[in-house]
Amino acid sequence: VTHSGYDAAGRLTAQTDAAGRRTEYGLNVVSGDITDITTPDGRETKFYYNDGNQLTAVVSPDGLESRRAYDEPGRLVSETSRSGDVIRYAYDNPHSELPATTTDATGSTRQMTWSRYGQLLAFTDCSGYQTRYEYDRFGQMTAVHREEGISLYRRYDNRGRLTSVKDAQGRETRYEYNAAGDLTAVITPDGNRSETQYDAWGKAVSTTQGGLTRSMEYDAAGRVISLTNENGSHSVFSYDALDRLVQQGGFDGRTQRYHYDLTGKLTQSEDEGLVTLWYYDESDRITHRTVNGEPAEQWQYDDHGWLTDISHLSEGHRVAVHYGYDDKGRLTGERQTVENPETGELLWQHETTHAYNEQGLANRVTPDSLPPVEWLTYGSGYLAGMKLGDTPLLEYTRDRMHRETVRS
Repeated sequence: VTHSGYDAAGRLTAQTDAAGRRTEYGLNVVSGDITDITTPDGRETKFYYNDGNQLTAVVSPDGLESRRAYDEPGRLVSETSRSGDVIRYAYDNPHSELPATTTDATGSTRQMTWSRYGQLLAFTDCSGYQTRYEYDRFGQMTAVHREEGISLYRRYDNRGRLTSVKDAQGRETRYEYNAAGDLTAVITPDGNRSETQYDAWGKAVSTTQGGLTRSMEYDAAGRVISLTNENGSHSVFSYDALDRLVQQGGFDGRTQRYHYDLTGKLTQSEDEGLVTLWYYDESDRITHRTVNGEPAEQWQYDDHGWLTDISHLSEGHRVAVHYGYDDKGRLTGERQTVENPETGELLWQHETTHAYNEQGLANRVTPDSLPPVEWLTYGSGYLAGMKLGDTPLLEYTRDRMHRETVRS
């Protein structure tokens, strides 16, 4: 049971879940906009708005901020991500809310042309290559024309259902439907036919492809309770009153069971004598698990909520991976260690660092005691080559559509 609280205007101000954990919502008394959300662990997310009640900033519990800016008519002109990457939007029509161009953090610009009905008519990528779109009088897309004569054509029936997709080489995929509008058959260009049958409630009960059939059965609540695969093997499923899977009998005869806490988190799973218990912190992040009472993996987080360590015991040793981040929340390092679990003595370690270019794209990995591996990119991030230290490893030659043509 979830209990909700409201203010005098009927706006949600708090919710308490079945475990007694309370989430609070701060509201602007005038506009009713949510200004902050405080979760049961005390972590707070803040929201900021302009005079037009448009969202301008979100400050996450880890302190990272995303921002939005608008022009005088209220159109979005820029978005800044949590990592500081900026996407800018420009408009060529003072009365249109649809952008004519977008420019990403790498400086790559894309252009869009729209119809008066808001349909995308043309898209020009950062290299100047254009894709054009056509529509019928009902607004359904009927054709896509790309560079080099690459086109795709779509046909519909009088009920607006897709019946055919044909490419520039004339290869056609066809679709068939029943009277209720359910997709009953897909015929591929090579003539292969896949058929699906439905019950009176529109749920798929069997699918046949290549002479092989997979079938499903449902309970009164519409949940799959039996699945028979193409080999005739069965898998059965059971659920609790909240529609959560509590038991599964697999094709191989194994039975698996699942248990949940009051908030719906998996707390115990059973698989043929293996009992796994799952544990979480106040932020619902998994912290550790045990198998048949023995410690298994452990997870640790920093004050930002970012994963910093994951470890487990292997042959009497504590094996761990430690993660480091920059102030933008990007992964900067991974350190693998093997320790004596009783004394904490470090027996072995290996560290890998990650670096990013000015546009925020990952471009270099440096393993311990080895030269860095670097990705060479162009434009908005197309891979041009790789090198180990100063030694070229790979070079990619691409055509005007950025497709790989030669690897050397």
